[in-house]
Amino acid sequence: MSRIAYVNGQYVRHADAAVHVEDRGYQFADGVYEVCEVWQGKIVDVPRHLDRLGRSLNELRIDWPMARNAVKFVLHQVVRRNLVRNGLVYIQVTRGVSKRDHFFPPAHVAPSIVVTARSSSPTAAKAQAEQGISVFSYPENRWPRVDIKTVALLPNVLAKQNAKEQGGKEAWYVDADGNVTEGGSTNAWIVTKEGVLVTRPAESGILRGITRAVVLDLVQKEGLTFEERPFSLEEAFDAKEAFVTAATTVVMPVTRLDGRIIGNGHPGSVATRLRELFHTATDLQAV
Repeated sequence: MSRIAYVNGQYVRHADAAVHVEDRGYQFADGVYEVCEVWQGKIVDVPRHLDRLGRSLNELRIDWPMARNAVKFVLHQVVRRNLVRNGLVYIQVTRGVSKRDHFFPPAHVAPSIVVTARSSSPTAAKAQAEQGISVFSYPENRWPRVDIKTVALLPNVLAKQNAKEQGGKEAWYVDADGNVTEGGSTNAWIVTKEGVLVTRPAESGILRGITRAVVLDLVQKEGLTFEERPFSLEEAFDAKEAFVTAATTVVMPVTRLDGRIIGNGHPGSVATRLRELFHTATDLQAV
């Protein structure tokens, strides 16, 4: 069965899905996006994702392309029409189609919206989590407003490609002070040798991840010792364990950093436990 996409009011075959050449997402990366996990036929944490979408739109002064409930309906329809039981659903909103001009287009220009969905293998993800992933550090080179989930991801692409070419699965940005900010598409965490869970504060400099927020809820529920503060690359090398979080990975253990073994070289107990518990703490909406 052909995959189905939603493009500006129409459900179309994925192979035929297209946006105008002068869509500002293409011309200027003038848009935002969200990615939700689909788990066992349910979309994970839709309210939180739509809250963050609304914030991103507001920060860039882009209108909602339709009512919030209509967006939620489209998300469910696209997942259903693609028969996705486990996978991802992606939503992108741009400022719309207008002649190429750095100034905002006239008020009558409507935002553009695209929604797609694809399946993924829980078995493959489980096998990856049982092995852990390798991460490579990369100098922080992004604009300061990484708290906005924009489609302007070229620095992330370059960082992740650098990691891939060295055999890694993710990149960790490192700022001018030598501290880890976040991953190319994930939030970064360590567990110190004293058993303290550490991740960088989300007030600025990183994206306030939805999966990150759920994990923080779990951390409090499980009574784990936790510190929200910067941590250095050297501290990460010396950590008992490390992991990343995102809708695309849930909780994924990190076993190597810049080729150096983290902890004992195997997924740590904290990351493994948080991964096992993750979906007990999420808002699940049946499709």
